[in-house]
Amino acid sequence: MGEEGSGRSCGITRDLQKLKQQAMAYYQENDVPRRLEELLNSTFYLQPADVYGHLANYFSKLAKPPSICKVAGKIILDGLGLPTLQVEISCTIQNLPKYICSVVIPAHFEVPENAPPEVADAEETERHLAVSTALQWVNECMTEELCGLVPSNQAEVDHRLRLFFENKVQEDKERKELERSLEESVPVPPPVILPPPPPPPTKKKGQKPGRRDTLLEKPIIPPEPPEPILHGSMAIGAVSLAVAKTSASLASVPLYMNIASLKHGQEQPSATTLTMPLLMGSVLSCGKASPGKLNLMKEVICIPHPGLTTKQVPDSAKTVFLLPPPNPPPLGIELLLEIQKQINRVIETLPPPKPETKKGHDGGKRGQQPITGKMSHLGCLTVNYDTIEQPLLLIQGICSNLGLELGMSLHLAINCAAHELMDYSKGKYEVMAGTYKSMAEMVDLYVDLINKYPAIIALIDPFRKEDSEQWDGIYAALASRCYIIAGAASRSVSKLLEHRNTSTPKSHGLVINHTNQTTMSDLVEITHLLNGKKQLAVFGSTEAESSDDSLVDLAVGLGARFIKLGGLSRGERVTKYNRLLAIEEELIQSGTRGFSEEHNFSSFQEDAEKTPEATATMAEETLGPLDSIFPTEVVEESAKP
Repeated sequence: MGEEGSGRSCGITRDLQKLKQQAMAYYQENDVPRRLEELLNSTFYLQPADVYGHLANYFSKLAKPPSICKVAGKIILDGLGLPTLQVEISCTIQNLPKYICSVVIPAHFEVPENAPPEVADAEETERHLAVSTALQWVNECMTEELCGLVPSNQAEVDHRLRLFFENKVQEDKERKELERSLEESVPVPPPVILPPPPPPPTKKKGQKPGRRDTLLEKPIIPPEPPEPILHGSMAIGAVSLAVAKTSASLASVPLYMNIASLKHGQEQPSATTLTMPLLMGSVLSCGKASPGKLNLMKEVICIPHPGLTTKQVPDSAKTVFLLPPPNPPPLGIELLLEIQKQINRVIETLPPPKPETKKGHDGGKRGQQPITGKMSHLGCLTVNYDTIEQPLLLIQGICSNLGLELGMSLHLAINCAAHELMDYSKGKYEVMAGTYKSMAEMVDLYVDLINKYPAIIALIDPFRKEDSEQWDGIYAALASRCYIIAGAASRSVSKLLEHRNTSTPKSHGLVINHTNQTTMSDLVEITHLLNGKKQLAVFGSTEAESSDDSLVDLAVGLGARFIKLGGLSRGERVTKYNRLLAIEEELIQSGTRGFSEEHNFSSFQEDAEKTPEATATMAEETLGPLDSIFPTEVVEESAKP
């Protein structure tokens, strides 16, 4: 019995000795004894009131950096009640999983207004398929793809996301090829060959050419097929943004600072790089979907002077704004609210149209409708104006009443949305109901518009993207005093980076939307590309926005010249204006706010100018006083066949 007990005791001793050796090796490998000795010595020397708090702070500095442990997605509703994607990130922090943050990415779909039911239903089906596929990607694949990565390693995160997306694109391509091969295996009856059309009648000798013959123009280029967008691609952009926001949250810095560090190579951005983007605030909508006859102005946009902060009042307006209650002074963004309020008052107090007499004379336009307004999904009033001058004269009058010098303390921009105006049966743009303009006439229209209203310093999408010749023409005519900006006429960020071409169509800059597979690395790269070509970056909200305000941080961090947020109505848009105010206040308090440069069009004119003589000729021919060539009245007969 004694020998058996002695054997068991020796075995236990050997096991304990082995465990001790393993423990010593483990602690030595992790440098625990030395660090414990340092900690105990420093604790005794400092003798903090909260001993364990001091110990916890010390050990927290030695912990491994947080790493991604879970990526989860949800379908939520955006500002219009339409489905979109939300992504949540959780990280392992000191061996425990912890939820960090979430983001919402807007869908790329335009909001169909006055669309036929079948078109609206097809759009709804496409949206649901895109969002549900993105949700599937996030919940089934993203955790496995990114698990263990440190959120601050944005480049590696975006690289993995890009590879994942490329694999999905290849899978989709193979699936379509398989479907095509199956369709080709099914015999198809030969097509019916129709007889050729009869030749056109020959012109009789001596026949005078009619007006149609004298105004023959080159046929319009048919619209390009829409850029293919893979269902689910919005998962890539959402996860990339969520990781960037997670990194900022863990580092206790604002998202815009984290984005700025990505752009500047992890260096602390200087004060000059943290300039606030200039506001583009929409105040009126008179586009194709508006109830009036005017189609050309989808958005009439106000732009504050670059020298003013978001909360600064122009000196010329102080005598009007510094009023005692109940009229508190509007400051900065509140100035746009005041303009919007004045527009509401004007529309509400307009007298009704005069009744027609038996002879049909009412002292005005036949069939004139009362001016009314409703709030659009863009956050501004949709007004039923009939002429191009009406909305501009309205804003001129309001600025005069408020003591604002239009063209000095406040400028204007017009979102023309020309791709919505083309009547392909006529080959012309329908600028007003029943009033059509050829592509050449549109260039003249815009030149005359800027001549009459020099406070307009930006035209967004004045032509379709297919009309490259007209883009060249309007750039040559107006580049020295008006920004020509491509929004819907531009390609997606992915295509721009693929072809490294931001100059087609010819423009001063592009509207950048963060949608689909656009990652943070892509946004950094596209802004570098635009900066290298001396082009402007305009960060714009989509038509169907959510309450996520990350777009503002992206615009500030990447140094965008403008930010286009829509109007100061609807919660999903106002929350972005509030974020803009909060960021400006943070930069002012920290002393890191830079100042925007004055509008300088000359640097963009170099490509348009070939010789000084050509410049002088262009100024005389296109920029001098012109007769009015854009319609200020709607001719009823023009709508008739």
